[in-house]
Formats: sequence, structure tokens, C-alpha cells
Amino acid sequence: MEYKRKNVWLNIDQGKRDELESLSTDYMDFMNKSKTERLAVKEIVKRAEEAGFRNIDEVIEEGKLEAGDKVYAINRQKAVALFVIGSEDFEAGMSIVGSHLDSPRLDLKPVPLYESKDIAYLKTHYYGGIKKYHWINIPLALHGVVYNKDGEKIEVSIGECEDEPVFFISELLVHLSKDLNQKKAAEVIEGEQLNIMVGSIPLEDEKDNPVKKNILQILKEKYNIEEEDFLTAEFEVVPADKARLVGLDSSMIMAYGHDDKVCAYTSLRAILESENPRKTLVGLFVDKEEIGSVGATGMSSQFFENTVVELMNLAGGVDLVSFKRAMKNSKVLSADVTLAEDPNFLEATEENNTAKLGHGVCLTKYTGARGKGGSNDADAEFLQEVRLAFDKGEAIWQTGELGKIDQGGGGTIAYILAEYGMQVVDCGTPVISMHAPLELVSKADVYETYRAYKSFYENI
Repeated sequence: MEYKRKNVWLNIDQGKRDELESLSTDYMDFMNKSKTERLAVKEIVKRAEEAGFRNIDEVIEEGKLEAGDKVYAINRQKAVALFVIGSEDFEAGMSIVGSHLDSPRLDLKPVPLYESKDIAYLKTHYYGGIKKYHWINIPLALHGVVYNKDGEKIEVSIGECEDEPVFFISELLVHLSKDLNQKKAAEVIEGEQLNIMVGSIPLEDEKDNPVKKNILQILKEKYNIEEEDFLTAEFEVVPADKARLVGLDSSMIMAYGHDDKVCAYTSLRAILESENPRKTLVGLFVDKEEIGSVGATGMSSQFFENTVVELMNLAGGVDLVSFKRAMKNSKVLSADVTLAEDPNFLEATEENNTAKLGHGVCLTKYTGARGKGGSNDADAEFLQEVRLAFDKGEAIWQTGELGKIDQGGGGTIAYILAEYGMQVVDCGTPVISMHAPLELVSKADVYETYRAYKSFYENI
């Protein structure tokens, strides 16, 4: 039988279309509330608690864990894991869907505030893979956590509400860009030029840096923070735009951070709707994927393993052998986006092996670069098992890879979980303009991603 992708819009009935539209509306709301890892964790925990999940600390205090229990564990406010305890022993393995909450952005430097030519700026250091010129001439919002000298924790959010100011990175006007236009795209804007404009009114009767001092006065009055507090603060600069529908048919969604919050949202929906499974179900939402999954909140940390040990201990005891068996016997969807074919840039992709917008969730056997470098490369046995699970749940899916072989590449958290002997395959939503400040997905693919993850939880 010839392989032909299914167009989702032509293969769902009115009932599923209504469900698709409802899910898309909820997804856009989730995106608007979850632009940073900390905000995403807050929203995930809120929804989890509403669905009956309890903090692992409460469960440990009670000292018991039973089949059907729903538990969540937070890692430093930037990562979170959800568990629905199965009727089978942990040693039988877990069904895991793992996504990441971080997205490319700009971070403030520890000493960010300065004044130049009567304009105050905040210096940034970009995070993750970006095209630097994307971040100029767009409205930007600032989110952060800062402690003042009194030890007070202050959460800052500026630029998301209509009545709040936004921030801006300038560009040389086209009239004077003769030399600039000759530069390579990667050099048009240098990293040290990604400085956001924050003010231009001088403080009266101040001779040295009067605009900077006025900004500091505003920060003191509004947030009770001083310049020195920036040294230990954590500030992220993200696009201020809200998620919006795209197209005369409203078939697509534009938003910041589809990579990878679209997979986070859809896997969250799937696990929140799961009850009394046979195997223990896990929804993993981690940090730092965009810079190599490093650090205490990334997938390379021991957070997940430590949490599993705690749960196994509550469920009746744990030893090294039982823990190793639980990990080895687990099966995983590494839930991360892939690229969707873009008719404007067909030279970068290969027709038969590129996901198509509106044709469902994408199963990606391998990622990596060139000779599959850094890839997990799933085996045929597991791919068949996932295929049957998706088909049983009637999820519409396709296959794809990340562009032509020698064009570039990328990776996910798949290889880290595979180190435990788990069976792992990448599976996520196709995206256009990945890693741009605003990315594009099809509502149909968001819906089928949710249905695929739900099918995985129910049938693996």
C-alpha cells in the first residue's frame, strides 16, 4: 500500500472539529500565561491540582501511595513531573511523555543597566539558538524574579498587559544601511547590540547618568529593588505579543514558544484526563533543553530519578535492582516539535521525509545532525508499538526529519532518557519558523498531538 499522509481537516467529523476548536482556544490561553519556565510551571501545577494531583511532599508526609493516586513534583520552580500511579508494579516500567518548557529568549546580564546618549538600556545575553536580527523592532516584555536586600522575593512582569509599557531593540534605518546591508545575516546585529531601551527621561538636578538614575528611582518606588539587586536576579526578555489565530480560515496559531510548549500543553491535557492506568503514567516538563539539557533543572539532572525513587519507596520499598528495572522497562515519547515543510524554503527540506502542516503529529525516528550525530535513533520494534498505539486511538500521524542531511540539525531530550535503556522516540507538533520570536502551528496538528499522546498513555 502506498504511504500517503492524511490531511486532518479532511479526516475528522464535526464532533472532533468542535473539540479541536475548544482545545485550540484553551491552548492559546495556556500560551499567554506560560511564556517563561516559571510561569509555565505555575500554570501546569494549577491545572494539575484542579484535576486532583497532590504535591509529592504531602504524599511523603502521609507515607503511602496507591494505584490511581495522582502526584506532582516541582524542581526549583522551573521543571515539574506529573505521575498517575498504575496498578502494575513500577518494575513493569512507566509510560512517559517528556517535553521542555524553555524557549529561545534574551536574558538580562548581572549588571544590565547603563545609559548612553541620554537613553537608558538593559544589556542582555541571548539564550538558545536564535537569529539575532529577529529580536529587533518588536515589542518585548520583561519577566523576572529578584530579591532585595531585605530578602523579599519580588516577581516582576512588565509588558504583557495593554496598559503597560513594552521594551524595544533598535535597528539602523534603511536610509543609512549601505554598509550594513553587505553583512551576513548572522552579523547584521551582534550579540552585544541586543540591548533593550528602558527610558529616556532624565532625573532633575542630576548631572551623571540622569536617565539611568530616573529608571532606578522608578524601580525603587514600584518594586522596592535597587541596582545591586540585579546581581542575583533572574530576568527574561520575551516577545510581548499574544497568541493569535492566523489565516482567513483561522486554521493556524501564531505564538511565542510553540517550541516546546505546544508539546507540554498537549501532553499535560492527555495526562490530566488519565484515570487508573495499568502502567504508571508520567508527564515530564523540563528546563534547559535549548542549551543542552544541562543544570539542576535540565533533563540531565537527577530530579526525575530522585522522584521515582521516592515514589517507589512509598509504594512498598525500593532497591537498586527494582529501580533499574523500572527505568529500563519504561517507554518514552520525547515530546518535542519538528519542522513543518515551508513552501518558501523547499531547498532546505526533502519532500518525502518532511512533516506537512495540517497532517497530524510527527513521529521522528532520529534527530541529530548530518550522520545522525547526537541522535537517539529509535528501533523498529518500538516504532511498531507506537504506530499500533496511535492507530488504536485513531490519532492522525506522519513521519518526518529535521531537514536535508547536510543542511543542519538539532536534538531533543530523547538520548538522555535512552541512557537508562528505555525505548524512546521523538514525537511532536510540526512548526513553521521554529525559534523565531513568533512561531506557527496548525490547530489540526495541535489537536492530533494531544490525541497521539493520549493514545500512547492508553495503549502502551
